[in-house]
Amino acid sequence: MAKHIFVTGGVTSSLGKGIIGASLGKLLLARGYKVTIQKFDPYINVDPGTLNPYEHGECFVTDDGAETDLDLGHYERFLDISTSQANNVTTGRIYQTVISKERRGDYLGKTVQIIPHITNEIKRRFRLLEQKDNYDVIITELGGTVGDIESLPYLEALRQLKRELPKNDVLTIHLTLIPYLKTSHELKTKPTQHSVKELLHVGIQPDILACRTERPLTDDVREKLALFCNVRKQDVIEAIDAETIYDVPLLLQKENLDDIVIEKLNLPVKEKPDLTQWKEFITKLKSPKETVNIALVGKYIELMDSYKSIIESFIHAGAFNSCKVNIIPVKAEELADSTGKSLKNVQGILVAPGFGERGISGKLSAVKYARENKIPFLGICLGLQIAMIEFARNVLGLKNANSTEFDAKTAYPVIDLMENQVNLVNKGGTMRLGSYDCILKKDSKIADIYGELRIEERHRHRYEVNNKFLNQFEENDFFATGRNPKSNLVEVMELGSHPFFIGVQYHPEYKSRVIVPHPLFVSFIKAAVDFKNKK
Repeated sequence: MAKHIFVTGGVTSSLGKGIIGASLGKLLLARGYKVTIQKFDPYINVDPGTLNPYEHGECFVTDDGAETDLDLGHYERFLDISTSQANNVTTGRIYQTVISKERRGDYLGKTVQIIPHITNEIKRRFRLLEQKDNYDVIITELGGTVGDIESLPYLEALRQLKRELPKNDVLTIHLTLIPYLKTSHELKTKPTQHSVKELLHVGIQPDILACRTERPLTDDVREKLALFCNVRKQDVIEAIDAETIYDVPLLLQKENLDDIVIEKLNLPVKEKPDLTQWKEFITKLKSPKETVNIALVGKYIELMDSYKSIIESFIHAGAFNSCKVNIIPVKAEELADSTGKSLKNVQGILVAPGFGERGISGKLSAVKYARENKIPFLGICLGLQIAMIEFARNVLGLKNANSTEFDAKTAYPVIDLMENQVNLVNKGGTMRLGSYDCILKKDSKIADIYGELRIEERHRHRYEVNNKFLNQFEENDFFATGRNPKSNLVEVMELGSHPFFIGVQYHPEYKSRVIVPHPLFVSFIKAAVDFKNKK
């Protein structure tokens, strides 16, 4: 039976429970244990698919088509695993399941209550991954902050699980904040003490304290936390602010977190983790030989977490190329036709995914600038569609060509709603989601990048390239070089006369890993370096 590690958070949100969980998972995985990780979110949305990115950041998509929290992206990047629908659970999904059972009569006329019906469903979901594979350890991140009313059913379910399973099978790590007061030059432990008391109020004693701090913890602070929070001194773990999130596994290893967890869970002791490749990645990341500026043209630039996977993919690809990638956020709405000033000093332009008409004219200007000035260009999802519209208008002469998403009555719908989307009413979970096959055209740039002709990539969209116009594009050097073998939908377009001008309907950023960066991002950054050196 799998051992369970729960990561809770206190004092404030956004302390990095996902990074702590993923980093611990990385250490245990590197020691030879079979590990997976999941997240439970306290909001009532069934999934984040219909949330505005300003509200929740990026919506991450798994191979099986689940729209999930962005932390699952961290899990996949750190552990080099593929997650699924089962790895992200929300309160909305819990209640949906319980209410469906009640409507079927599964509860035999009983009054349905938070305890035991909701908490039983949460506990069932806690352990669901045990049935999928023979895991040694399942790490569960509980979203929200201790003290939030939304989190109470999850904490109660955790309390019950700790009571029901053997002592060495469940471990709780509480991530908290140790603020530093500059006026008194002190690290303050009181917020953490109160946070642990909140946990104790619901019957949970944390086994390990992970203390987020901007200054190193002194022995006195560790002793005080151990005394007032009822843990051993060695179980007070320093989680100091890091230069990069990829430092965190190494910092936690120095704190012996993996050894403490192995001891507390009574796991068989295995070899120390081999993190050679991870350290090589960090060395390259921190000692670049080149620097390039990449314009990220998007609609949600004010909250860069909206493009989290793209940003991390740039970091992976930059390290692979021994290159620092300076991401220049460009708000699409503020780009005029004369984009030269905003994009003057960039060596690559990426037009980001998104929905809706806002910022479209600016994205069209960015595409035109990249095409005419031979600047490396990568368009993702909507970015591909914008590239098609720009080319249709300015090269093919199809005046006012558009996507039916923005103009339902356009005379030239070069981008159109997919047939199976026409009569859909519900918005949640109804797009083209998840992993699909793509056949690449032999001798194309994209085939050279991947080094193979059949690939699988993840999707999240409703609109597609309209095949009725493809001949006109291909007669003018803009080629469809990747298609889905079953539906014949266009997945990749590339401009033949351009050094690097590629649009993809899928989301390559979802599959980039620390050790195995995505080849499309690697090639894009290499093209940017070449462009800079030639210039």
